[in-house]
Amino acid sequence: MSPMDRRQEILEVLRLRRYDTYANLAQEFGVSKETIRHDILALMCSNPIETVRGRHGGGVYMLGNCGSSNGSQKNAALNPRQIALLQELRKSLSGDNLEIMDSILDEFAS
Repeated sequence: MSPMDRRQEILEVLRLRRYDTYANLAQEFGVSKETIRHDILALMCSNPIETVRGRHGGGVYMLGNCGSSNGSQKNAALNPRQIALLQELRKSLSGDNLEIMDSILDEFAS
């Protein structure tokens, strides 16, 4: 399983459970706790995730309305100023870059 696939699966798990430990996620995905920590850090950049320290290791919470299990997260990570900036930047793009920007705006700003 690629890191991207694993991270998507971790998101699905957190959407369902709302909380899990690093140790449990590491065991479930067959990787080290350090790998899970790296995955969580990457996911925190664009998802409402919070980590906590614990007596027997850390845990991970999915916060707020995190969207449905199909990956839709409308407005989950972008505020109005961020959306406005992306829409302004979009005007200077073309080709694949324009398609990527449109997909970002469709997913997070619609």
